[in-house]
Amino acid sequence: MTGRPVADDASRLGLGGRIAMLFAVGGLLVSSLLAISTLVMTRRQLVESREGAAAAMAVGNATRLSNQLTPDSTIEDLPTIADSLTRLEGGQRIIRLGDDWLPAPELDHDDLPLDLLERLEQRAAGQVLAPVRGDPHFVVGIPLTAFDADYYAVVDLVEVSDTLADLRIILLGAGAVTTVLAALLGSWASTRVLRPLRRIRGAAEAIAGGRLDTRLSPQADPDLDRLSDSFNEMARALEDRIHRDARFASDVSHELRSPLTTLMAGVGVLDARRDELSERSRTALDLLVQDLERFNRLVNELMEISGYDAGVADLDLSEVDVVRFLQATVAADPALVLTIPPTTGSLVINADKRRLARVMANLLDNARRYGGGATAVILEHDETIRIAVEDEGPGVPKTERHEIFDRFARGS
Repeated sequence: MTGRPVADDASRLGLGGRIAMLFAVGGLLVSSLLAISTLVMTRRQLVESREGAAAAMAVGNATRLSNQLTPDSTIEDLPTIADSLTRLEGGQRIIRLGDDWLPAPELDHDDLPLDLLERLEQRAAGQVLAPVRGDPHFVVGIPLTAFDADYYAVVDLVEVSDTLADLRIILLGAGAVTTVLAALLGSWASTRVLRPLRRIRGAAEAIAGGRLDTRLSPQADPDLDRLSDSFNEMARALEDRIHRDARFASDVSHELRSPLTTLMAGVGVLDARRDELSERSRTALDLLVQDLERFNRLVNELMEISGYDAGVADLDLSEVDVVRFLQATVAADPALVLTIPPTTGSLVINADKRRLARVMANLLDNARRYGGGATAVILEHDETIRIAVEDEGPGVPKTERHEIFDRFARGS
C-alpha cells in the first residue's frame, strides 16, 4: 500500500524563501570577507604608519641625545636635553644613564617590556608592540653606544585602537545592511523566477477545479516555453480522457434507459395483477421490483455523474430551511436524535433540496451499513453550516480519510 508523501519539517520553507535566504547568506559572506579584508589592511596601514613615525623619531632623538651628552653628564642634566628632543603626539621618552633613570611624565622604566630591556642590555636596538598599563603601545629602544645610556620611545596606540573599533562598528553595520539588501534582492529575484511556476500552479488548480480548458500562454524563456507546451499537452490529453469517459458513461446510461423502461413497464403490469399470482410468484415479483428500482436509481446516478463530468449539470436552487429539513430527515427514524444549538433560529440557504436530501440519505445509509447505525444528527453553525451524522462505528482510519470521497471507494 502506497502512503501519501509526508512533508519534511526541514523543507517547510518555500523555494522563494530558500532563494532569499541563499542571497542573504551570500551577501553576509561577501560583506564579511570585505569587512575583514578592509579591517586587516587598515590596521596594518595605521599601525605601520605609526610605528614608522615612532621609529624615525626615536632614531633622531637618540642621535641628538648622544651628540649632546658628555662623559661628565649626570641624570640632572638630562631634563634640559630631553626637552629639546622631538616629540610625537601620544609619545613619551624614558632615558637611562648609568644606573639612573629619567622617567616619562606618566611612565617609568618598570613599565618597559622585559624582553626589550634584556635586548638593550646586550647593546642591541629593538622595537616591540606590547601592552603598557593595559593599553597597546609601540616601544622602541636604542642603546647609546658611546655612553652607558639607553633611549626608549613609548608611543601610545590607543587612538589607533579606537579608530579600528569605530571602523569595526561601521563595517558591522554595513554588513547588516548588505545582508538585508541581499535578502530583499533575493526575494525580488525569487518572485520573478517563480512567477511562471505560480502561473503553472494556478492553471493546475483551475484544472483540478473543473476548468479543463485552462491552458498556459507562451513563455518568454525557451526552457519555460517547452514546459508550458508539455503542460498544455498534458491538460489537453486529460481533458480528452475525461470527456471520453463522460461520453462513455452517458452512452451506457442512455443505452440502459430504454430496456430498463421496458422492464419497469412489464413489471408494473405484473404488479397490477399480483393477486392472480401464486405466493411464490409474488415473492419473486417483489424481489424483481426491488432490484429494478435499485438498478433504475444507479442508472440515474450514473447519468447525473456523467452530466457533472461533462459540465452540463445544473443545480435546482431554492430556499431551504436547514432546521426544518433536518427535522423532516430524522422524523423517519425514532432512534435518531437531532442536536441543534439552543439559540438557532431559522437557517435558510439556497440549495438543491433533492440533492441535499440524497446526501443525507447516503450518510445515514452508510452509518447503518458500516457504522452500526446512526445515533444522532448534529447541526453546528457560525459563518459555516456543518451537519454531522454520528454512529456507533469505529470511525474512518486516518490513512483512508482522503480516499473516502473518491467514487466507489470503500473502507477497509
